[in-house]
Amino acid sequence: MKTVVKILNYIRLALFPIGYGLTGALIGGTLNRIMIADIGLPASLVGLFFAVPLMISPLRVWLGYRSDGFPIMGRRREPYMILGFVLAGIGILLITTISVGIGKVNMALVAGVFVAFATYGLGRNLAHNSFQALIADKFKGDQRPRAVTAYEVATMIGLIIGAGGLGGALKTYDPGKLVQVAIGVAIIALVLTFLGAIGQEPRTDVTTKASDKARETSFAESVKTLILPDPQIRLFFILVFFTMVGTLAQDVLLEPYGALVLGMEVGETTKLTQFWGIGVLISMLVSGVFLIKWLGQMTVLRMGIVASILVFVGIIVAGMAGNVGLFNQLVLVMGLGTGLAGAGLLAGIVNFTTVIRAGLLMGVWGMANQVGHAFGSLMGGGVVDIMQSVTGGDAFVSYATVFALEVVMLVVALWMTTRLDVRAAQVQVEEVTQLDGSGAAE
Repeated sequence: MKTVVKILNYIRLALFPIGYGLTGALIGGTLNRIMIADIGLPASLVGLFFAVPLMISPLRVWLGYRSDGFPIMGRRREPYMILGFVLAGIGILLITTISVGIGKVNMALVAGVFVAFATYGLGRNLAHNSFQALIADKFKGDQRPRAVTAYEVATMIGLIIGAGGLGGALKTYDPGKLVQVAIGVAIIALVLTFLGAIGQEPRTDVTTKASDKARETSFAESVKTLILPDPQIRLFFILVFFTMVGTLAQDVLLEPYGALVLGMEVGETTKLTQFWGIGVLISMLVSGVFLIKWLGQMTVLRMGIVASILVFVGIIVAGMAGNVGLFNQLVLVMGLGTGLAGAGLLAGIVNFTTVIRAGLLMGVWGMANQVGHAFGSLMGGGVVDIMQSVTGGDAFVSYATVFALEVVMLVVALWMTTRLDVRAAQVQVEEVTQLDGSGAAE
């Protein structure tokens, strides 16, 4: 019976990433399109708004430190997850209500939307960082990588459900309907977070001792003595950054590449995201259930990186040959490579944590992830614009340059995997000496 309850709690915890994915579908998909196409805001301004949650991601490190050492009502993760989604929900409501009321763009409205996105980003970073720290606290051994991968799949399921549901609810743009849908999404996400989080956090002597130990050192001192000087932490930070840039810099470039270089129609390029998403889901599921356990997280990460390198080389070749069929197949394989790399990286992230510093370290890795994603998008668009101006508008050379740069980034990331030794990190030594080798609490 105890085992059944534990399994049901694991399933219940998946409600959080589903809600997280749902809000991501509203903000990153639906609202992005509405603000540009229906409200008529400049694309560059909208791009700046959507970069705000990524720009404030360094706060995750401090938020994680607070979660580690300053429990609320005796709990280190659950209250921060709920508080995070309260802030995110407020941000969602502010974003939608201000946006639909925009007539003529002025500085006051821009400032209001900027603050709304900052509120949303703060809440989303706090909630997600605390959730990842909870996974590190709750699972141990080879359960950790499988758990973090499974919950990442749950996030993608939330994105898919959200995209489908929002598409049905907002077939045509209606300001009043958009606000109603936003309220509904915010409430649903908060309820899912509450139902998923309550009663999940392990409360043992180990976690209490870990919290006391984390609080002994100030945030500044923790960063100065544990994070910045540790070569293994620096190396892993750069590995996460390079892998994110290498696998996601093409995020908004595949569709225009297909159109401008291969002459594909709108309907054909729209399906590319579907091919990519299917590949990601398949590889993450297989990695979480089988591959990481059989092969180890680092091998899975390397498989994903190598597959991605080969795919980008293949996409350049497909563009040179004008082969649309090969391009479509490679996008599916790209999804498989991205999923493998993502699963291996997530497993590495959750294993490169300790009971004492789980929140702080998850903040460091989360910052590397989001800054890498943001830099990749900026690099991709910037390089295309520069190369087009240099080559007189040669689309193939412009986009192929980005893919070639991604290959370089991934080759560097692959090399870094051979230099990493997690056990040598100071935070790992601290856990062994301070908690007598105790790992996760459950």
